Amino acid sequence: MKRPILIHPDPRLKKVCTPVADVTDGLRNLAGDMLETMYDAPGIGLAAPQVGVLERLIVLDCVKEEGATPRPMVMLNPEIVAVSEETNVYEEGCLSIPEEYAEITRPREIEVRWLGLDGKEHREGFGGLWATCVQHEIDHLDGKLFIDYLSAIKRQLITRRMQKLKRELARG
Repeated sequence: MKRPILIHPDPRLKKVCTPVADVTDGLRNLAGDMLETMYDAPGIGLAAPQVGVLERLIVLDCVKEEGATPRPMVMLNPEIVAVSEETNVYEEGCLSIPEEYAEITRPREIEVRWLGLDGKEHREGFGGLWATCVQHEIDHLDGKLFIDYLSAIKRQLITRRMQKLKRELARG
């Protein structure tokens, strides 16, 4: 089931999320809903607070090549355990900040540890777009948006545009 995506500014997007205690059917359903919502948007990542759930859960799939096999991933309590010194610059966007993009610098490679829906701990290294996406989504779990890396002026301009968009959407 597709879920509505919160649009910035929304106080829930600035909250630090609580760790997931147990892998439950409710959590599995939420993960499935989030993947459906992400693909429909379309996006390559989505964090639980973006659909109003303040738990440490992210979904992502950075396979974008035409005809390539999708690789949907669900991470519960994801944690970055290592980062490279080298950085990458990607033009990032966010489903909660539609039509706004900015170049953000992040570590080029990371290693992440998380709990899977199978209840087991997983660990994997990511590079390039995958590394950027995982870091972007984990930021959401800590109440941080990509615009928080920008200057105050740029952040205020984007926030004002989002407030205007929300007013227009509310009017229908």
